[in-house]
Amino acid sequence: MNHVRRNQPTDGDETLRTFGSLSTFGDEIHEALSLYWSSAEKILLDSDVQLCPPRPEYFAIESNLFSTLFLYSYLQAGMTRPRRVFYAAVNQCLRGMVTGCDNLLDDEYKQTLDTDLPAEGTRFRSVLDIMASDRVLFDLLIDNHQRGELTADQVRAASSASLHGLLSSGAQEAGEEAGITHRLPPDEVLRVVHHYKTGLLFQCPWTLPALLEDIDVGTIDRTTQALYQLGMGCQVLDDMVDLASDLRMKRHNYAASLICHDTDSAEPARLQDWLRELPASEDEAGLLLAFPRARQRAVMTARDYLEAGTRDLFAKEHRQLAQPIIELLIERIGADRFMLDTVA
Repeated sequence: MNHVRRNQPTDGDETLRTFGSLSTFGDEIHEALSLYWSSAEKILLDSDVQLCPPRPEYFAIESNLFSTLFLYSYLQAGMTRPRRVFYAAVNQCLRGMVTGCDNLLDDEYKQTLDTDLPAEGTRFRSVLDIMASDRVLFDLLIDNHQRGELTADQVRAASSASLHGLLSSGAQEAGEEAGITHRLPPDEVLRVVHHYKTGLLFQCPWTLPALLEDIDVGTIDRTTQALYQLGMGCQVLDDMVDLASDLRMKRHNYAASLICHDTDSAEPARLQDWLRELPASEDEAGLLLAFPRARQRAVMTARDYLEAGTRDLFAKEHRQLAQPIIELLIERIGADRFMLDTVA
């Protein structure tokens, strides 16, 4: 669920700075993340765990690409800056909870909060990220209530809605914990797995605005559908990169299903050979390159979703952003190696 990999910045990252339409959100990203971090610091004050000062890259647009796109969607819907910053801080709470859960399920650690805990204690670091993010979310809602911006009933409703928005994705993840026993056809992976795993997850940043803001239903539907398409496209890119690890862990993977259900090539047999040997390759992230038919179909699917999402998200005057943003997403997820000799 946590798609953007922390690669070193490259020339491609300059894309966001080139277009003033998105780089203007840098100050709002900084304000929202500072709000999240300062609230977490206040909550952990005088406890046995203390926060470390955030590094500069914590606030960089390059590290918060999805947050930037969500902020753009709020601006297009007519939200004021204070409301955009509030929802961006809420999204960081959701991000902390989702990333923490992903870490525990995948036995890895992608950082949300930097603390003085031992670096080896990655499982508890993930648990702390989840617990602290949940409490920061409540703190943000209570602060809004105390300023008279939310009623007590709205705080309760928002608290419940924020959890409900994550549960569809979480329930799908739970269904794969024991490993899958068969490969679904590719279309079913998209419809019954990735729909819940990531498509709906990308709509979560609009759960509270839809509940608390006075925005017409058409705008909400159009925006959440665009974010859904972006989420689906990013998940297909993730599947391309994670093919080997998902095969090892017996998880659903769109690229794997493309290979297994291809009746017109030698790729299924080639995959069976790989599964029998299960080599410890140094470059498992590039496994899909050995399956050119599946790779090209996966690329087309990912691009179709991403192009539909950006087309619907960006206003006409900002449509020139669509292709650079797609390329940046591809690069940040680490799927750029697979996009060669395919039609954009």
